[in-house]
Amino acid sequence: MSQTIDPAATSLLRFATAGSVDDGKSTLVGRLLHDSKSVLSDQLEAVARASRGRGQREPDLALLTDGLRAEREQGITIDVAYRYFATPRRRFVLADTPGHVQYTRNMVTGASTAELAVVLVDARNGVVEQTRRHAAVAALLRVPHVVLAVNKMDLVDYAEPVFAAIAGEFTAYAASLGVRDVTAIPISALAGDNVVTPSAHMDWYGGPTVLEHLESVPVVADPTGDPARFPVQYVIRPQTPGHRDYRGYAGQLASGVLRVGESVTVLPSGQVSTIAGIDALGASVDLAWAPQSVTVLLADDLDVSRGDLIAPTAGAPVPTRDVEATVCHVADRPLRTGDRVLLKHTTRTVKAIVKDIPSRLTLDDLSQHPAPGELAANDIGRVVLRTAEPLALDAYADSRRTGSFLLVDPADGTTLTAGMAGEAAGAFGAGAPRAGADDEGWDF
Repeated sequence: MSQTIDPAATSLLRFATAGSVDDGKSTLVGRLLHDSKSVLSDQLEAVARASRGRGQREPDLALLTDGLRAEREQGITIDVAYRYFATPRRRFVLADTPGHVQYTRNMVTGASTAELAVVLVDARNGVVEQTRRHAAVAALLRVPHVVLAVNKMDLVDYAEPVFAAIAGEFTAYAASLGVRDVTAIPISALAGDNVVTPSAHMDWYGGPTVLEHLESVPVVADPTGDPARFPVQYVIRPQTPGHRDYRGYAGQLASGVLRVGESVTVLPSGQVSTIAGIDALGASVDLAWAPQSVTVLLADDLDVSRGDLIAPTAGAPVPTRDVEATVCHVADRPLRTGDRVLLKHTTRTVKAIVKDIPSRLTLDDLSQHPAPGELAANDIGRVVLRTAEPLALDAYADSRRTGSFLLVDPADGTTLTAGMAGEAAGAFGAGAPRAGADDEGWDF
């Protein structure tokens, strides 16, 4: 069955919002959902009733997200609130991340898969420490697009100089972090100015509204431009009368394109074969592209299992047991030099030792604290790991999907740390590794 690649067939944008507690983030999310007609009538009526109960004449759209916030206050574990909505032009997955400094790890979680980050700023306060922190996290995670939403313009009389000064300061700071695509938009989430509909109070602004930019920002990349990476999730061996010799490797393409007849290497073993067939949705196809879920058949009978990575022989990653990475520690218990952990990379899980923690990043001024010895919750730093088995890691700068990993507590399965392999972004620097040791059977 012949196929052509149409990456724009279904346009989906994943984006995250970030802002300080009083910047109006909840109101912006509520306004975006309300004005794009993505709120059910019964939800809107419930918000109207709650607003009237508070003595408010108009519905408080921030209440559309307050339910989840109340759940967090009650101790229910919801790190990031996800909202799903659509317009005729695009579908959206919105990760609404907490803004307080103690929830840096939550923003990392929400922005890790985002293609765009909306950073809110109160027009009265300008760029503050938390604004810089959010920009730093977006840069660290290599989020390709950033929107600076200068909110509460109605409280500064919609003054263009106020907006221009904030936009200029933020854009310069973001550029120093390596963030090149910044779009600044003056808004009033409460009044609805430039969120979904253009503002009648800011005729000096000729750019898009927030929704217009979300609908038009180019996020659908050509899948042929990335090296193919196919983590094997499951081996299919039906052994039925009609499929006695069938051996397929099922999984989701993390990046790139695979074609029938292409020479591939199975990692970390290094075995080489040729793609004999690709099955997708019950039919044989000539090629598959990310993020399709398919079954790959190889021409040779190789020992391939869950956790292996199939990649084109030309440009296949080199397996390694020594991993240097930038990480965000998300667990309450610290990560210390010498800790024994499990490293989860795509579908593969291996034992690892934390050989060194060369530095910890201070997000306030981007300074490096050398040799901290441990990382506490919400800390971002550099680590050096040694794994029991080779891993086919890409640099995070080249692939957010196959360059990322998790460190897990081997005792109880708790997620400890989110990692980004390879050199840190230029503004964040890197520490020099030191040799580590272990005396309990995990010295690889």
